Amino acid sequence: MSYNYLLSLVRTVAPIIAGWLIAQAVRLGVHLDGTILVSLLTSAFAVAYYVVFRWAELHLSGRFGWLLGWAAPPEYQDPQPAPLG
Repeated sequence: MSYNYLLSLVRTVAPIIAGWLIAQAVRLGVHLDGTILVSLLTSAFAVAYYVVFRWAELHLSGRFGWLLGWAAPPEYQDPQPAPLG
């Protein structure tokens, strides 16, 4: 596996984990009924977390990338076509 691929996985998983942790914290203080509601809140927090810190990384400082699991956005390269023959 390439470095950029692994980096993209880390940057995807970190906001999901953060969203889940935030949702659990909210759940401890607020009574939430239903597994679906908790799942939706977890997803919403994960998306909001990613959007806020990705925007901050692009527009304020690259250091916000650490909050997404890695200090720099991945650099994706076009795959090289396989040689024929």
